[in-house]
Amino acid sequence: MKHFTIAFALVLLAGCAGNAPGTQLNQAYRAYDQGNCDAVISHLSRAERAARSRPHLQPEISLLRGLCLERQGLYLDAAQTYRFLQQRYPASEYSYRAGARLETLRQLGHYDPERAVPHAAR
Repeated sequence: MKHFTIAFALVLLAGCAGNAPGTQLNQAYRAYDQGNCDAVISHLSRAERAARSRPHLQPEISLLRGLCLERQGLYLDAAQTYRFLQQRYPASEYSYRAGARLETLRQLGHYDPERAVPHAAR
């Protein structure tokens, strides 16, 4: 009975580890390296849900989401994600990277910081 309890506990822990935010983030990076942004977004969504108790992961999640949005040609969405990152986490390394991405998008003609971004009606 004791061995069964230990084995059951290990199975439960292994199942939970697959949904851990770090695991999901690692899988998102693998999918990004493979060019599969649909999988990236899916893994990032799972990581975000699992990371609610670990807010320090949000800047990394947001940056990778922005990179994928760029890769998909959704430049306005990517720019908005980067701007969110800069406003919400200004001291984060990821905020500085977001600033560099915004500058790159500007230089490529995909983002104009002087132009107002449309907001959804409230």
